[in-house]
Amino acid sequence: MLKGKTALVTGSTSGIGLGIAVALARQGANIVLNGFGDVEAPRAQVLEAGKAAGIKVGYHGADMSKAAEIEAMMKYAAAEFGRVDILVNNAGIQHVAKIQDFPVEKWDAIMAINLSSAFHTTRLALPAMQQANWGRIINVASVHGLVGSAEKSAYVAAKHGVVGLTKVTALENATTGVTCNAICPGWVLTPLVQKQVDAKAAAQGISNEEATKLLLGEKEPSQQFTTPEELGELAVFFCSAAAGNVRGVAWNMDGGWAAQ
Repeated sequence: MLKGKTALVTGSTSGIGLGIAVALARQGANIVLNGFGDVEAPRAQVLEAGKAAGIKVGYHGADMSKAAEIEAMMKYAAAEFGRVDILVNNAGIQHVAKIQDFPVEKWDAIMAINLSSAFHTTRLALPAMQQANWGRIINVASVHGLVGSAEKSAYVAAKHGVVGLTKVTALENATTGVTCNAICPGWVLTPLVQKQVDAKAAAQGISNEEATKLLLGEKEPSQQFTTPEELGELAVFFCSAAAGNVRGVAWNMDGGWAAQ
């Protein structure tokens, strides 16, 4: 379905970003990966997913808190693949503390990576998408773009900002072939969330399984994690012809969290 298209997915060397990159590769899209840590294993996984379509996979290690590095990444993608047809803004970090105790540098970093980076990639990707009259911008927000949770002030504020940016991007391109939508996952078992499970188990002296049940029980009625694979399939839908008039939505995949 996406043969000949190129998708750039930020924060895609693990977790949700990698799940989305794999799903798009399976549909024939070339992929530009971005992120820290091991690159070869995720690159091999994405190449394998798109092997039948003969896709190409690039990588750029831009620090998503730095506008100049984001600009270099977008230039690299254009030089390597012609243009970015599908932009997935997924990079994100988390820090938990009460507002009065929240370190200022953590607030600034979360705003830069979780919100400002999406603005920078979007402003740089839009001209080529508009010229081609086709593009898909998918912002990975969070159920925390729709509701709040205590001790997550920066994350919640940034993700609400991502949902707002999604709506404005969609409206500014409403009469074109360029769409913008947000995915709002609940708990997804990524390395980031696994750390929270481990911390809860250690703090309360309980098993990992019990800690997982507690974590999900607090917020997610389905009592199950959303998977990166499910989120990848939703991203594929947003790229399909069926989603051509889906514009500016914040689509929660949260096991009923926001329905309460």
